Amino acid sequence: MASILKKYVPDLLLILIAIIWALNFSIVKVSLEEIDALSFNALRYVLAAALLAFTTKKRGYPLKVDRQDVWPLIGIALVGNVLYQLFFIIGVDYTYSANAAVMLGTIPVWVAVLSHLFTDEKLTRYKTLGISLAFIGILLIVTGSKQGISLASKTFLGDLIILGAAISWGVYTILAKKFLKKYPSTQFTGVMSIIGMICLLLIGLPNLLSVEWTNVSIKGWMGIFYSGLLSIGLAYLIWNNSVSKIGAVRTAAYQNLVPVLGLVFGVVLLHEALTVQQYSGSAMVIMGIIFSRF
Repeated sequence: MASILKKYVPDLLLILIAIIWALNFSIVKVSLEEIDALSFNALRYVLAAALLAFTTKKRGYPLKVDRQDVWPLIGIALVGNVLYQLFFIIGVDYTYSANAAVMLGTIPVWVAVLSHLFTDEKLTRYKTLGISLAFIGILLIVTGSKQGISLASKTFLGDLIILGAAISWGVYTILAKKFLKKYPSTQFTGVMSIIGMICLLLIGLPNLLSVEWTNVSIKGWMGIFYSGLLSIGLAYLIWNNSVSKIGAVRTAAYQNLVPVLGLVFGVVLLHEALTVQQYSGSAMVIMGIIFSRF
């Protein structure tokens, strides 16, 4: 029994992360009513980096890498720990949390496409069908807003930004795989988080200094702690460990749960009202994600 459980520990942990990420959309959306996106992002990343750096040192790994890997890893961190986080937080601020969950759920699709283009893992007939369905679904979502198709529409713009976040994370997952073969996942994650924290703090500093922190409620602070410690800190540790142990594609497959749960949480917890076209698009994206796993 113990050996069976041990075999499926990575899978069980990825299910936990899917739930944490799905809830994160609604929690972040609520917190952004009180705190601007860049300040929120900087603070949650300070918490995440502190947790990840502590875990790295606690497990006996150094927070440094070989000299020849410094610039490549800075580049990877800028994609997965800076660009992704900025796209995510700004996108969620602009669009519905349910939309964001579904759009970000396309990560497995982008991993499959990028793997086909840049690795030996090629697209199958089912993956091609899945990608086609996902793209049609994305088109239905971004064009189905009540505000119409316009960059002046916050929802439409938010959808596009979240799509950028999904592509960024797909790129990060593929690029990180090579270095996760060389460095322990805990050490890799710790180093990435430090780079991300420095960049996001610099970007958010002007906003941080202008926020009236005494006006931020317990609910707002809880969102920062939840998002920083769980959605980034714990999640990054588990994600990178899973990529190193069970591979990028199998790890990304658990993103399938995020759009479904995120859509449910957004509608039930935040009472978000999507159009029929957006619901249809969400269903097609989810179907596409499932097909892209075969």
